[in-house]
Parts: sequence; structure tokens; C-alpha cells
Amino acid sequence: MDIKSLSSHEPEIYAMKVAVMSFRLYAPWVHSLKEKRMIVKSLVARLQNRFHVSAAEIKEQDTHQIIVIGVAAIVPHNAMADSLMDEISQFIEESTEAEVLDEVREIR
Repeated sequence: MDIKSLSSHEPEIYAMKVAVMSFRLYAPWVHSLKEKRMIVKSLVARLQNRFHVSAAEIKEQDTHQIIVIGVAAIVPHNAMADSLMDEISQFIEESTEAEVLDEVREIR
């Protein structure tokens, strides 16, 4: 097949899902924004490296002891989204001393 015949076809839209999560964490030992930034930066980097997801602090940036992390990933189907979200949730629980106050999951 040559390039000309490839370009004459309509682009195909592939089915995909977006797994979206947010975590609200409480870290009572944090007493400065600098200390909080170190914790957030480490957790976000570990999430990105281990699960190949987008992750960032999404709220409460000026509150010392509350951390709100958002996570998003593109997956092929709902079953994979559920599995990935379970793994991420377990990872968050095991990898930080902060208490998980709230977890929200959505598949779009």
C-alpha cells in the first residue's frame, strides 16, 4: 500500500476511555508549603513513572496539610480503567503516610 492510498481513507476514530481519579489526603505532620511541595512532587513523579498517567496537584495548593491529587489515563475499555484505578488506589494507600480522606473515580 502506498502513501497515496493511505491518505485517501477517512481517519478512523478508535474507541477509548479516560479514567479520572482524585485523591484528598491529610498529612498532619506537614508544617510548611515547602515540605508539602516535596511530598506532592515525589508522589506525582512515582505515579507518572509507575503507571504512565497524567498526575498533578489540582486543589488546596496553599493549605499545608491537605493534598489533592488528580490522575488521568487513557485506556481501551472500562475493565482496564477499573483495574488501573484499583492499582493506583492501592499504590496511594501504600506509598504515603498521609491519610486518604476521599477518593473519586470516573470513567469518561
